[in-house]
Amino acid sequence: MSEIQDERKSGFHLRDLGKMFGGAQSSGRQVGILGALVVIVILFEILTGGLTLDPVNLINLVNQNAYVLILAIGMVMVIIAGHIDLSVGSIAAFIGIVVATAMVSWHFPPIAAFALGIVIGVVIGAWQGWWVAYVGVPAFIVTLAGMLIFRGANQFFGNSNTITVPNAFTIIGGGSIPDFGPQFGYSNGTLILGLLAILGLVWQEIRQRRTQTLMGAEKAPVWVSAVKVIILILVVGGATYLFATGRPGTSFPVSGIILGVLVLIYSFVTRNTTFGRHIYAVGGNWRAAELSGVRIKRVNFFVMMNMSVLASVAGMVGVARAGASGPGDGTGWELDAIAAVFIGGAAVAGGIGTIVGSIIGGLVIAVLNNGLQLLNVTIDRVQIIKGLVLLIAVGIDVYSKRQGRPSIIGLLFKDRSGDSGDGPVLATDPLDRPTIAPDGDSPEASSRPKSTTPN
Repeated sequence: MSEIQDERKSGFHLRDLGKMFGGAQSSGRQVGILGALVVIVILFEILTGGLTLDPVNLINLVNQNAYVLILAIGMVMVIIAGHIDLSVGSIAAFIGIVVATAMVSWHFPPIAAFALGIVIGVVIGAWQGWWVAYVGVPAFIVTLAGMLIFRGANQFFGNSNTITVPNAFTIIGGGSIPDFGPQFGYSNGTLILGLLAILGLVWQEIRQRRTQTLMGAEKAPVWVSAVKVIILILVVGGATYLFATGRPGTSFPVSGIILGVLVLIYSFVTRNTTFGRHIYAVGGNWRAAELSGVRIKRVNFFVMMNMSVLASVAGMVGVARAGASGPGDGTGWELDAIAAVFIGGAAVAGGIGTIVGSIIGGLVIAVLNNGLQLLNVTIDRVQIIKGLVLLIAVGIDVYSKRQGRPSIIGLLFKDRSGDSGDGPVLATDPLDRPTIAPDGDSPEASSRPKSTTPN
């Protein structure tokens, strides 16, 4: 043990790299998928002759995929809790047509129509959450029924017609930060946003290390934090430059700001609140969570309701981008969101996953779609490639766990003691007393009902 400590104090150790972007249960896979995203971007940048990182293309990339990434935020929480939601695309389409009708036929102002969409999302989510949490119907069945119900409701309510929304509403889906101040050839609003993001990243890292010190928790070496911050500054700074140098009148999209705010809020909820820890506990082993005092039915109810609320936001952003709502809205959105979550490192058995990892997984899908379109690849081949990427990502996870390993990438972060970044999920009670939950592929975990709760 002393030799290991001396080695860790002496400097570089591969295990420390696992702490650079979290060091938690799924950090290995997140680092791996982040590396894959970088490789994919570089590959398409070369193959497309520089079109992938063109400012105009990047702005379109955010606007075209914001709804999927918003859905992925809610979907990862559903999957962590051990459920699945197949209804989000239909819910988004139904709320989209209602909001469009409210503005055009009922003369609602855009803000009131947006609020109406959120309220409907809450009602629908409460309806589905009640069936899952309190009646005990598996979420797969409840949301499959919801997919049919709300797809039909969309067509019934809108008479299968397309309704154009006012220009004031399209800002949230196709607008960008307004320019102001002296003209330097860059978008001043985007530059300020990028600077604030960089300052926030530095502050967050300092705050995290300070908190770890106060709690007596193990900290990553200073050089790891420094490298992490430098990498993030370079990424954010480069993205800020690209978005700020677009054609006049364009800058960072409003839909990207909405997405960023949601990522910050939900990352905080899942990582720093009791409710967030309870979601992981329920997904890891609901029996252990129940014995620890977790109110399982309440967790399941709010997870399902939250998903519908985010589906309403995604639906309204999608309608705003298209400028109209129609019967074909939301088709296949749930599949893209689910794929983003699993590609981003969530475990099939539940209990593992992060908001940031799901966003990275969604970006992988977005860049694949965009790059293949720039290369004029036909839609049938695009679907084949996306399906293979999803199958391989989940297959590696399942195979590795059956072999007793956290992940292929996770092997890079294993130290001499056999500890890896992908440890068992901790189920915590309201007093934050940790109890070790079985691994997702253990006999007890595999035999438990994934979408039902005890009566």
